[in-house]
Amino acid sequence: MMKLIALDMDGTTVNSINEVNRENILAIKKAQSMGHIVMVLSGRSPESIHALLQKYDLDCPIGASNGTAVYADGKLLELTSLNPDQVRSVALSLDNERIPYKVYTNMGVYMPKDWKKRLDEVLDSGLIPDEHYENENFERMTRNPVESELALSFNHIEELLNKEGLEIQKFFALILVPEQKHRLISNIESVKDGYISTSSPFNIEVMHMDGNKGNGLKVMADYFDIPLEDTVAIGDENNDIPMFETAGLSIAMGNAKEHIKEMCDLVTLTNDENGVAYAIEHYILKETEKNDRKYMMTNV
Repeated sequence: MMKLIALDMDGTTVNSINEVNRENILAIKKAQSMGHIVMVLSGRSPESIHALLQKYDLDCPIGASNGTAVYADGKLLELTSLNPDQVRSVALSLDNERIPYKVYTNMGVYMPKDWKKRLDEVLDSGLIPDEHYENENFERMTRNPVESELALSFNHIEELLNKEGLEIQKFFALILVPEQKHRLISNIESVKDGYISTSSPFNIEVMHMDGNKGNGLKVMADYFDIPLEDTVAIGDENNDIPMFETAGLSIAMGNAKEHIKEMCDLVTLTNDENGVAYAIEHYILKETEKNDRKYMMTNV
């Protein structure tokens, strides 16, 4: 029976040094060779996901920007965007607090021109908890987006809203001071039909309420005509919760927080122990082989 396997990227398929281990690559390709669909369902931009897949010679459909941009077979299946009023409200809150943030769009990733200055201000503030510096995501998330994602820059959010054909799927805000994070979440929660998630202790991601990994999984399952009970979600963070709640089988990484593990059906090894490969081999492929044998025996 064909399965749709949705893999989160950071903290899941990617290890703590931002690489995909050989064991995970082989397990993904083995699942594909057995007829299963393996998709990447990540908070990363489409450009970032495609670059990583290409690096490791992997070919997978994707749900980018937390499932707001879903692609398969070279086609855009669904794009869930924020409306102009939502965009203005979120940008105003972030700009007032001088938060470094990125805007994920259907035309690439954008950031305020003073992104680096905003980051330097908070790094010099002395208000960042020590544990943030020790987090495996800290170096990657505080890297200049121009260097990491070839992000484009803007002076004011209206420039993007006035750009013909451009639609905004997600805000990614780097909020390193806990008090600011609590304050901003409170402010942004009042945005009508907005949805807030996190993928680390020091960021928030803002999408339209219909834009999440659960919806991205549904769109892909519909496209490949796979019942939701035959879908599998593997992840580690809060932004994975919608796909855990949607999937027929939910698998938490060993490095996930306890509340994530408790809500999932199964727990695999950590992202540094090839937890994706372990989950695919032990929880999906072995079950498939067992069901195939059972089917063959009953039809002899």
